[in-house]
Amino acid sequence: MRSAPLATRVLVLNSGSSSVKYQLLDMSDSSRLAVGLVERIGEETSRLKHTPLATGESRETNGPIADHEAALKAVAEELAKDGLGLDSPELAAIGHRVVHGGKTFTQPTVIDDAVLAEIERLIPVAPLHNPANLTGIRTAQALRPDLPQVAVFDTAFHTTMPEAAARYAIDVKTADEYRIRRYGFHGTSHAYVSRATAELLGKAPEEVNVIVLHLGNGASASAVEKGRCVDTSMGLTPLEGLVMGTRSGDMDPAVIFHLTRVGGMSTDEIDTLLNKRSGLIGLCGDNDMREIRRRIDEGAEDAAQAQLAFDIYIHRLKKYIGAYYAVLGRVDAVAFTAGVGENAAPVREAAIAGLESLGLAVDGRLNAVRSGEPRLISPEGARVAVAVVPTDEELEIADQTYALVGNGNA
Repeated sequence: MRSAPLATRVLVLNSGSSSVKYQLLDMSDSSRLAVGLVERIGEETSRLKHTPLATGESRETNGPIADHEAALKAVAEELAKDGLGLDSPELAAIGHRVVHGGKTFTQPTVIDDAVLAEIERLIPVAPLHNPANLTGIRTAQALRPDLPQVAVFDTAFHTTMPEAAARYAIDVKTADEYRIRRYGFHGTSHAYVSRATAELLGKAPEEVNVIVLHLGNGASASAVEKGRCVDTSMGLTPLEGLVMGTRSGDMDPAVIFHLTRVGGMSTDEIDTLLNKRSGLIGLCGDNDMREIRRRIDEGAEDAAQAQLAFDIYIHRLKKYIGAYYAVLGRVDAVAFTAGVGENAAPVREAAIAGLESLGLAVDGRLNAVRSGEPRLISPEGARVAVAVVPTDEELEIADQTYALVGNGNA
């Protein structure tokens, strides 16, 4: 009698307000079977791009996709064409990225009604993200009600921060009533990269202290001590911290009062300003670091404006490296990751320049190498390693999901 196939596959879903990113992975060897993206959900110009990794040949469909239910049904149809359908007995679970888990969720969690209710209760502190995450979860549950569904929270990795780092210096009663504290984000990336950096150094995570710099359009830093986050730059929301593509990062909160009283701006207008029209795009009109560097390197007519934006970006980044060095006391590595961190050699060079007294340096030749592999860019024998470590949030979500429920372990 032929035995049933092992359930080793995990479908990872990242549901946004108008998009669904997905990957199907086989956890027996951590290989990707398919990747895809549905975007502009709810519009006439919706698009689904699906790539089965067996062939590497993408398929694209264009046309209206009404809602997330229709989007996931379309994804299921594309997967089925490759023999990877959601009805496969090899599918062990669906892992969902959930942005905000508050203080409640410190680990990946099998989703039930109580979990859904708590994610919904956290909507006031994540109004843009948690509703979309909930929609994706409920849609997936409707499609496969028999299958374990797991929530992996962006904030979970940061719940190990001590109260001294997580608390803001405001009235405690007010802070507790409205859940005002530092939560941090990009946690799956910081978790993955801090562990991968330790592996690159040939050590266990519990043996190293790492400063992780997740630099994409959104950007955050974390101080990771012996595998546990002890501080991070994003706060109640992803607005705080580093200069980002369109977000201001750290700023005197009285600027908001000033814009209200003197500028006559509404709360919504200020929210849009700080989240969508600030950061690099507010400083120089571009939020793409490649374009900013092109303007600088080619001496464009507005190169000075681009240079100022770059300098402000680096200044803030360098401040956080120094601050987290002080928080950790001993640093074994600084790891750059995400789109800018992995690909922008000038950013890495400028961020580390001048920190030689802290044991930090970048080898220009190593820094110039383009690679998709984790690698050191510090000189041989450097006291503190400087690394480029490509992030893999989908694999991290799949790993956590499979560890929790793989082969009926839930």
